[in-house]
Amino acid sequence: MIMIQLKQTRLEVELIGHASTANAPAKAPIVFLHEGLGSVALWRSREGFWPEQVCQATGRAGVVYSRQGYGQSQGVADVRGLNRLPPDYMHREAWEVLPELLAALRIEQPVLVGHSDGGTIALLHAARQPLSACVVMAPHVIVEEVSLRAIEAARDAYLQGDLRQRLSKFHSDVDTAFWQWNDVWLSDGFRSFDIRALCREIACPVLAMQGVDDVYGTLRQIKDIAPEHGQITRHALADCGHSPHKDQPQATLALVADFLADKP
Repeated sequence: MIMIQLKQTRLEVELIGHASTANAPAKAPIVFLHEGLGSVALWRSREGFWPEQVCQATGRAGVVYSRQGYGQSQGVADVRGLNRLPPDYMHREAWEVLPELLAALRIEQPVLVGHSDGGTIALLHAARQPLSACVVMAPHVIVEEVSLRAIEAARDAYLQGDLRQRLSKFHSDVDTAFWQWNDVWLSDGFRSFDIRALCREIACPVLAMQGVDDVYGTLRQIKDIAPEHGQITRHALADCGHSPHKDQPQATLALVADFLADKP
């Protein structure tokens, strides 16, 4: 694990192989974008470090990072007040932070693999920047009532259950990690969030996956990703909730590997 200083923040980054284009890798590296409560560490499970498995299966280098306020990345002061996340926080991550990180790592046109909020960030980046490919798992393109109910349930579990204790193993400041996500999603300003028009501008190939048992969104989330010129492949995964890479790790890995087999 390394720390990379950007203009406004310092991010925790894990490199898999050598991901710099300076040495002209045979295939574009993969950049992994975590979920709303995720971090570098939360990509790990009993089956291992899933990003590393993807990189091994596809013959690519990789980059995994924690967004500001998550994992071991720089924290955010007064996250429930002055520095509360705005409704366009994923746009800012996709169009400001991620390009700066890629430039610092000297990476051009990577493959993006994003889960949940990370999938949304990947789609937003793909709408504005050239990519080799984009893989999204359970992304959010609109706000659904089912999503809000699940996020309200997460708030209750954090305040009254053991969610805070479980998450504290993965974040240096667990309260910042939780509340910056939960507060913005449950805010009035976020209810109109809708990136479907931007998704129509995506030119790179897209693989979109979602579990049929996902409590954070219906299959409409991947059905409504409709690039006007780019190609999209969709998969609804049975016996799978919000985290395909954890609920169906081998099936998800096989889908990603097959999709990327003919991509640069």
